[in-house]
Amino acid sequence: MRKEYTKVKRIESSIIEIENVADVTYNAVVSVHALGMDFVGQVVKIDDETISIEVFGNTQDFSLDDIVISFEEKPLAIPLNEKILGRTFDGLARPIDNGGEIYSEKNYSVEGEPLNPVAREYPRDFIQTGISAIDTLTTLIRGQKLPIFSGYGLSHNQIAAQIVRQAKLKTDEDFAFVFAAMGIKKDEAMFFEDAFNKAGVRDKVVMYQNLADSPIMERLIAPKCALTAAEYLAYEKGYHVLVIITDMTSYSEALREVSSIRQEVPSRKGYPGYLYSDLATLYERAGMIRDVDGSVTLIPILTMPNDDITHPVPDLTGYITEGQIVIDRSLYNKGIYPPINVLPSLSRLMKDGIGEGYTRADHEDLMNQIYESYSHVGEVRNIAQIVGEDDLSDIDKKYLEFGDEFEKRFLSQQPTENRELEESLDLGWEILKILPRTELHRVSPENLDKFIGN
Repeated sequence: MRKEYTKVKRIESSIIEIENVADVTYNAVVSVHALGMDFVGQVVKIDDETISIEVFGNTQDFSLDDIVISFEEKPLAIPLNEKILGRTFDGLARPIDNGGEIYSEKNYSVEGEPLNPVAREYPRDFIQTGISAIDTLTTLIRGQKLPIFSGYGLSHNQIAAQIVRQAKLKTDEDFAFVFAAMGIKKDEAMFFEDAFNKAGVRDKVVMYQNLADSPIMERLIAPKCALTAAEYLAYEKGYHVLVIITDMTSYSEALREVSSIRQEVPSRKGYPGYLYSDLATLYERAGMIRDVDGSVTLIPILTMPNDDITHPVPDLTGYITEGQIVIDRSLYNKGIYPPINVLPSLSRLMKDGIGEGYTRADHEDLMNQIYESYSHVGEVRNIAQIVGEDDLSDIDKKYLEFGDEFEKRFLSQQPTENRELEESLDLGWEILKILPRTELHRVSPENLDKFIGN
């Protein structure tokens, strides 16, 4: 029989402190009975004989005299089987879709299983998203972690839903999808539900939702539950799993709030000093394991406060992940969808996942040339604002034409438009023909002759 404790030292927000407790481990699950209901908590701090417990629920009406606490000798674990596909859960992996409970012989720790880094396999397989700016210039690779950096009010949700609808491997193998939302509004959750249903992929999607009015502590567990489900589907059932998590800024702000309640020393902008390592424990769960058929590919979405890419959350995320896709407000205001700014965007793994045998032999040449030419467009536009368009050289006017056509025809596409990679590559070469051949410095003579001509 488990020992029960009733003498609580302090309650502050969702943190309960209790004294004179022995043989309790960090991250252990805690059962909290209060207000006639049962709540789940977790040990988050052990200081001599004082134990701090984080309760995943609303504790504002708790009384010091109305709490019964008992500890379990294990971390938080959730039941998993293949029937989770098509289901919707809250941030603690409890069903909220009236589909019944999930039963399994084994419960899986939300902290994940230890993974030997030597067992990891280097990602190389191209994932086609049907979005030209991603497939051609910021290529997504199976097993990669590639975040979307966005801003409040931009179209990152539509882009994420489009990727789920259209993502496919070169081998035409299907994906299973795991979607986790933290701190989103109900209408955003309904948008994703509706998008998945209309695309006919709802039966392949597992959803974990922590809404804006849900307990903030659930926000810290939701992505762990989602990644645990992804690891189960990938490494035990052999699925290729694409995980989308939104919004990592909401997660980080919840972490900051909890850190403040714990009275920890703050770091940049009030975030805890361990924000980097905490984010890394989530992001590094993506990948591939040697001799295992499945894989976990991760696309975390984060909204940058004031569109500031140097903010701690995007800044640290960029160090941990393998690139980023940057959503640009100026392109969004021009009516371009998807408003992906390709210049600050990059995919660090694409160099080993494109070219002969992976995508197409000319892919790298095209990518390098578009980056060079489009970066020069920005310089010419700045000069045009000073001296006027009429006083530009003929070549500079060609760059302006190239920039406009690139944004209108290559970057811009319909939210339902699914472009094949070959179509995107051919379109890129067609737009490069606007520039004189002498301006194409990053293309081999063979590809110049083949795609540009004399």
